[in-house]
Amino acid sequence: MPHHPDTAAPEGTPVPSAHLPCVLLKHGEVFLRGRNRDRFEQLLRNNLRGALRGIGGSTWIQDARSVTVLGGEVPVAELVERARRVFGFNSVQPAVRVPSTAEAITSAAVEALGAVAAERPGVSFAVRVRRRDKSFPLTSSRFEAEVGAHIRRALGLPVNLTAPDVALHIEIDRPGTYLTWVRHPGQGGLPVGSSGRALVLLSGGYDSPVAAYRAMRRGLACDFVHFTGAPYTNASSVYKAYALARELNRYQPAGRLHVIALGHAQKQLAVAGAGRLQVVAQRRLMVRAAGVLAGEVGAAALVTGDSLGQVASQTLTNMATVDEAAALPVLRPLVGWDKQEIIDEAHRIGTAEISVLPDEDCCQLLAPERVSTAAHVPQMERVERRLEMDELMAELVSKAQCMRPGAEDAEDTEDADDGPPATAGLPAPREPLRCPAP
Repeated sequence: MPHHPDTAAPEGTPVPSAHLPCVLLKHGEVFLRGRNRDRFEQLLRNNLRGALRGIGGSTWIQDARSVTVLGGEVPVAELVERARRVFGFNSVQPAVRVPSTAEAITSAAVEALGAVAAERPGVSFAVRVRRRDKSFPLTSSRFEAEVGAHIRRALGLPVNLTAPDVALHIEIDRPGTYLTWVRHPGQGGLPVGSSGRALVLLSGGYDSPVAAYRAMRRGLACDFVHFTGAPYTNASSVYKAYALARELNRYQPAGRLHVIALGHAQKQLAVAGAGRLQVVAQRRLMVRAAGVLAGEVGAAALVTGDSLGQVASQTLTNMATVDEAAALPVLRPLVGWDKQEIIDEAHRIGTAEISVLPDEDCCQLLAPERVSTAAHVPQMERVERRLEMDELMAELVSKAQCMRPGAEDAEDTEDADDGPPATAGLPAPREPLRCPAP
């Protein structure tokens, strides 16, 4: 295979080898898609190719039944790390591919367990055989016994069929046989893009990044919108939002980040006498502006990090009042989560370290000492009638800044001067720029 640095090759045939290192990616819910399965599997392949961009060597992808096989001229550990970001795979398993003969399989099995035993002397093992190719001359149970006997004679390792330290899985297929003995959990869920596109209202806290991740896991391709209190707050929240969006974009084809300065609109609400309704009124402004922006980027829903009852503005009544102002469905993946569950998930997906950084949150700007827990639509409308709402929405969205967090990472490897300072890890704020629809 010719070498194409930093590119992920489409499906193809790997270079023949007696022992070919590769990675098995086991499909999750895609297996249940029925007549739509081909579309879901195509999205899986596309997203996997996207995750492999910039990896530093050529790669190949092959399809089998409910399994994708990944390999290339890069270390298997790097392939595993990239593949584990892709939604739709239940497990990611480093593997060795060998010819589908009893001799080749047995030899590879002894070699694999020998390497394990060198690091973990006396490790117990079991052999699990799955015979996809029914023309293979031995049954699964008989071949398990034969391979296990060879390993015992060669290495002297104990067998434990119920709770082995290492389970050696052998999957026999017509093109070749795969041996695996390490299993990493995948992201699961559905391929990003299979459920459409959504716009995430991304703050700098724990909640909204986790909500974005959960939305992606259900197949939504996500763009992001962040509201700042500018000109009355500094740019710290923008830097955080950019870093969060870049981290989240590791799990999907890079979504765009739109930044809207809400400060003047917030002040207009305060002057209009919002009082205790200020926070809910601001949320209604946000979903209105996000709805207009969603129409421009092709999003069919909004996503927020609301958790029922977590703060005063997230009561059932207030959520319903906010939804009334939204032109699109408002999805709340975390509505039944408690705070500790959200924080734990943020640590797992890699956003917690960013969310904990200090910033000036626009939601605190002009916030009253006591927030109404039961703001009703007629009350909100009385306040909003004092504003030129259509003109305000047009102004907010027309001045939105557009950024592409993570999209420049591959470019930075070629021209580091184009990137932001290493100490900041973020770009300088840009002039207003409208991103085209996807």
